[in-house]
Amino acid sequence: MIAFGCAVEEPDAYRDRAGPGIALAAEPGSAVHVLAATGSECRSYNLVLDQAARHDDLEALVLLDENTEITDRDLCANVRGALADPDVGVIGCVGATAVEGVAWWEGEITRGRVVHRYREYGGGELDAFAWERAGAPPAEVEAVPGFLLVLSPWAVRSLRFDEGLRLGTGFDVDFCARVRQAGRKVVVADLAVVGHRPLELVEETDAWIEAHIQLAEKWDGRLPGAPPRPADWKARARRAEAERDAAQTLVFSSYSRREAQLLPLERELTAMTRTLGWRLTEPLRRLNALRRRS
Repeated sequence: MIAFGCAVEEPDAYRDRAGPGIALAAEPGSAVHVLAATGSECRSYNLVLDQAARHDDLEALVLLDENTEITDRDLCANVRGALADPDVGVIGCVGATAVEGVAWWEGEITRGRVVHRYREYGGGELDAFAWERAGAPPAEVEAVPGFLLVLSPWAVRSLRFDEGLRLGTGFDVDFCARVRQAGRKVVVADLAVVGHRPLELVEETDAWIEAHIQLAEKWDGRLPGAPPRPADWKARARRAEAERDAAQTLVFSSYSRREAQLLPLERELTAMTRTLGWRLTEPLRRLNALRRRS
């Protein structure tokens, strides 16, 4: 049995996004654990894991936030296909290798069918994390993001999210690092989801920087698989690195913002060129173009 879990802060978001996606993907007999968020994100997710761990017939737990909408009718079949490898501990719909900290998206990305739906600039959709060429699943990675985590029965029963990461950000990178540290795999599968989120990757920069430092302190600046670093680097160097990554996220957010600004213009141009007046004056425009060239 594949179970689903969500910790809800905004009931309307769950009703409009996560809820319909779970209804689409769930099978008859699937357990659905929906809890009101309690304390930190890690605490809320751990309560969901505690409930899911009680199922003797558990095949996997699909853990998602309230703003993630599953659009994959075959999600359960795709999850079973990924878990055919008994060494797989966590599955995501997108992920990366060469992960050095909270900003996992600065690594080498592998992406399934992930869409970013936003409200700014009149609303629209973009391929998520599409600022560079992404690899195609299935693929083994170092980290997958926490908006959709599929946990194996081993992960549900053996691990918990670190509630000591009080700021929440980076809990997914930390969890994946501990999965790999235990000798299990983190993989990206071809799952289809829509993330309903603002265009900005980082909304509260100061909190994000502190979360980066907190994760770096926990791992002494050395996540499994990350490039080696000097053993004696200090808090000032960690802060400088976090500020660098925060600045880089502004570049990625600018890409999304630019694409979003273009979409209303493209809609307006399409609407204009479909009018009768535009079609009737096309011969005149062609003639004027020939005159200018001659």
